[in-house]
Amino acid sequence: MPREHHPSPRGRILLVEDDPDTARFISSVLEKRGGYQVEHAPSPPAALPRLDAERWDLIITDIEMPDMTGIELLETVRSKAPKLPVAVITAHVTVDNAVGALRGRADEFMQKPLHPDTLMTAASRLIERGRGGRESVLAVGAHPDDVEIGAAGALLAHRAAGHDVAILTMSRGARGGADSERAGEARDAAAILGAELYLEDMEDTRISESDPTISAIRAVVEAVQPTVVYTHSIHDVHQDHRNTHRAVMVAAREIGSVYCYQSPSATVDFRPARFVTIDDYITTKLAAIGAFGSQVAVRQYLEPDLIEATARYWSRFGGGKHAEAFEVVRDQPVGPALGWMEEEATALEVTVRENAADEDAALQILEAGHAIT
Repeated sequence: MPREHHPSPRGRILLVEDDPDTARFISSVLEKRGGYQVEHAPSPPAALPRLDAERWDLIITDIEMPDMTGIELLETVRSKAPKLPVAVITAHVTVDNAVGALRGRADEFMQKPLHPDTLMTAASRLIERGRGGRESVLAVGAHPDDVEIGAAGALLAHRAAGHDVAILTMSRGARGGADSERAGEARDAAAILGAELYLEDMEDTRISESDPTISAIRAVVEAVQPTVVYTHSIHDVHQDHRNTHRAVMVAAREIGSVYCYQSPSATVDFRPARFVTIDDYITTKLAAIGAFGSQVAVRQYLEPDLIEATARYWSRFGGGKHAEAFEVVRDQPVGPALGWMEEEATALEVTVRENAADEDAALQILEAGHAIT
């Protein structure tokens, strides 16, 4: 059976728009022409809970809406996620609207009716700019549920930091159940984690440490171009886990940051030196593991209380109440959300400084037509 590849969308956009016709138009253009995933919220109060609960690449908001204006929403976004690109749209281009967008540090100011080309150009530019410096993360496991058990919380932290996340699973776990069922569970779990899934079809319990394993991993490394890799520890009683580790060490030998997660079959020689606090992600991690329903019913190590207790134990070293533990093979900084790098300075490319947001500056924006760039 050939490898399955389930790509994630090019980007996730939260559209805050109270006019259903405009919302349908914007969603259609960005989804059909751009390949983006667009989620619609009819008002800022409906959008706010999703800002904290989900990861976004771009916010598009109208200005004039009931309950809360788009400018007020922009200010809230800036306080919660200062690096998240925000485009402001309006049918009523006024000095007050332009000044509000400028003071709120909007990344784009567009006037309705929106032309499809203008919309596509702005969305693509803002999403790509927002991804500047983004890490690319690859987690490799021998069987469905291996990555989720060992590193789901860290992967969710990467996603929250705006990093791209991919999972490579080397087999479909046929020794533990129907391979088609387990493959479907792997797809569901990857969707919960917001990860791109690469699913190989190597023989369960017979994964080699050499080829074809190395070549399969190298092919995904070339496709994903990871800056960070997670995989099994060598300190493991399962031969598939050990051999996957050895193959990753060869295929990912040029990757600067490589970490090994703990499996239920890890030995007492598992010696972590990196701990990632996952308090904000433990619930979603349990949901991803719960996607493996065929295994949860028969594998005690998948019981939620044991998963949570393990994370609770490692928090002794990682802070918070829940943590994941990793052995370090190579360690280069991977970004501020994991506490492994000093916070990057924010850089919003605006032509007019915030302290110059007066009427003359606003009029310059209006004359420019649509952009604060």
